[in-house]
Formats: sequence, structure tokens, C-alpha cells
Amino acid sequence: MTATTFDPVSSVSLTASAQKYFASKLAKQPGKLIRLSTKESGCTGFSYVLDIVEGASDSDDVLTFGDVIFAVDSESAQMLRGTEIDLVREGVNEVVKFNNPNVVAECGCGESFSVS
Repeated sequence: MTATTFDPVSSVSLTASAQKYFASKLAKQPGKLIRLSTKESGCTGFSYVLDIVEGASDSDDVLTFGDVIFAVDSESAQMLRGTEIDLVREGVNEVVKFNNPNVVAECGCGESFSVS
């Protein structure tokens, strides 16, 4: 696990609403953190994966946003560089949105993406 100084251009960032949302999730599971990674999926290439985990992997970059600790998978870090994570309301639902400047294409349903 590597500690990383927050740099919004090279790291991920959270909006205030996303930070509040993830803090509420972690409050129910003390000692855990959020791990962000990607996996090959869907018709466009990759999907985002958010997991609540016991700890970061040795190669993860670890970022702290107030009470929220995020581990970013090192293998996904390049395609996640500069991503802002937000929580938005769509109708009656709240949805985690990824505003990723590296995305060049997304599938029609928004479940997968590709980067250049």
C-alpha cells in the first residue's frame, strides 16, 4: 500500500455529496475502506468496480477524503486519472457517477466505457 498526496489531475476526487454518501456506508462497517478498480466488461470495454474491503492491496494508491479512505487499484490508476466521483439524484434514485476525462466512448446504457 502506498500513501499518495492528493492531486486531482493524477488521482480521483470525490464531490461533497459522494464523500457524505461513502462516509455513511463506511460508518456501518468500521475499519473498512472503499476500493476502486475496473474490470473488463460490457460492450465498450471496462466498468467501474467499487467494493468495501478490509484493507488496501500492497500496490494500491490510498487517498483520504475526510473520514473516507479510498484505495485505487494500481492497474486501473492510469485510466482513472482525473476522475471525479459524484452522487447525483436521478428521479427518486441516487446514483454514483464517474466523470472520467479519459473516456472516449461509453455504451448506450452507461455501464461500460473505453479509454484511448
